Amino acid sequence: MLSRVAERTYWAARYLERIENTVRLISVYDKLMSDLPTSVGIGWYNLITINSAEEAFDERYKVQDERNVIKFLLSEGNNPCSVVSNLKFARENLRTTRDVVPAQSWVMINELNMFVIENLQQGINRSQRFHFLNGIIKSCQQIQGLLMGTMPRDAVWSFMGLGRNIERADMTTRLLDAGVRAQLQVMDDAEAINSQQIIWGQVLRSLDADQSYRRTVRASVKSRLVARYIIEDTAFPRSITYCLAAVKGSLENLPHHKPVVSTVKKIQQARLSEIDYSDLGVPMKDFLNDMQLDIAEIHSSISKNWFTNQQG
Repeated sequence: MLSRVAERTYWAARYLERIENTVRLISVYDKLMSDLPTSVGIGWYNLITINSAEEAFDERYKVQDERNVIKFLLSEGNNPCSVVSNLKFARENLRTTRDVVPAQSWVMINELNMFVIENLQQGINRSQRFHFLNGIIKSCQQIQGLLMGTMPRDAVWSFMGLGRNIERADMTTRLLDAGVRAQLQVMDDAEAINSQQIIWGQVLRSLDADQSYRRTVRASVKSRLVARYIIEDTAFPRSITYCLAAVKGSLENLPHHKPVVSTVKKIQQARLSEIDYSDLGVPMKDFLNDMQLDIAEIHSSISKNWFTNQQG
């Protein structure tokens, strides 16, 4: 298999996953803003910080308000992490690998692109945002379902699995970070009596994890239990532990995989054994930041092992 084909299918999967998860991140904050007391000072700029995009945002916008943050994350062409930019990248990678991916995936990504372009204003305006964001999530899941149901389990599938689960693990850390940051901002608010339950309930819903959490944990929504579930559960497909195991499984189906598998094992054994759930403040933020660096290390190892160029 040519390295450029491997790289493009890997990145096609990453960009598709990133589109969906960026929308999930916006959605969880949108709902938190509606559900939490107005006295709670949660700012939209947190989404920029969570995405490590402060410099790019500050170069483009002077005001850190809701409208500018949403425009930056949805429609800003100069932001490589925006939904519009990632759609462009995903389409290009699928276009150039149409001989190895289902033909219908090219049709569906173009339909998603048209939906986003024609309805961007709905996403920017709060009154219609829910419909717009849900439409994107639904389309991404339809494309993922097509790929899962029709692709042979060969090297192309393995590289797409790597891209999907690396991106998913990374964004799960960012969704957790959103919860931690929100929790830190409501701790001293006397009016926010039930705020922690609201925050962590929305984090679960942003991952479509609320039902599986109740079935597995069999407890009410509590911050440390939610964090442990999203990080450690071995059966939930968006948990960090599950994603890393899936990455390892995809790697083992590829030739010359031992150096990269060694990197994944090191992270599984070291990082995931040091978590302190008693304090979901700064220590958890530090853990999530370290986990993001670990995921970047896995990506770097994959790139060095199989790819010729660097996307991102």
